[in-house]
Amino acid sequence: DLVPLGHALYYLSMAKVYDEWIGKITHLREEMREYEEVAARMRRQKEMAEDQILGELQYIRTRINAASRILTDREKTAFFFVVIPEQMILLDTRKAAELFARFEVPVAGYIVNRILPPELADDQAPAYLRNRIEMQRGQLAEIDRGFGKTVLARIPELERDVTGLPMIERVAELMYGDGASA
Repeated sequence: DLVPLGHALYYLSMAKVYDEWIGKITHLREEMREYEEVAARMRRQKEMAEDQILGELQYIRTRINAASRILTDREKTAFFFVVIPEQMILLDTRKAAELFARFEVPVAGYIVNRILPPELADDQAPAYLRNRIEMQRGQLAEIDRGFGKTVLARIPELERDVTGLPMIERVAELMYGDGASA
């Protein structure tokens, strides 16, 4: 799904940017601290507003770095790409996987979704449906070549969206049940 993917990539890239930015501000602030402490003693002030801001920035930096560590920890986190057998989706997925690799985000595998059953492509089926099934056949071969054993499951096109516990259970059964989906 492109929205969560975009958010994940944005967060991971911004974590690095924020870390560098906050690091520079912190370094400059620490260099200035000596002079500010002298000035504060002269004014009998214990803490200045800037120190509170610095503390807040360091807190944000700590939280961002902690989240980044979790997202890139292969022992705690794994991302799965859900793809459908269409050319543009596969191109976007490859690009996303490359970006994840650049940020050292563990990609655990791929789930192929919305596969049209080949048996629907009989002579009585509309040309549109036969063409879609044929197109998917080619893309499924491309998925096999490109992703190989990292494809964890193949889910057929279902009669409705996967919402609610019964449909989630059905997909779980297709993925992990008797192995009919793989």
